[in-house]
Amino acid sequence: MSDNHVDPSGNTEAFRAFTQNPAPEAPAASKTPLIIGGVVAVIVIIGLIVWLAS
Repeated sequence: MSDNHVDPSGNTEAFRAFTQNPAPEAPAASKTPLIIGGVVAVIVIIGLIVWLAS
């Protein structure tokens, strides 16, 4: 008589491995807009200081 018992551990193990893998991370956002904004802010502040000093 053959054994018809199917061990689900293979499928369960594969499912757990699939669900526990971290999702691929999104690419990091570009820092260019932040740098440009900082440079513009510094220019505006320097311009304001020069305008107030004159």
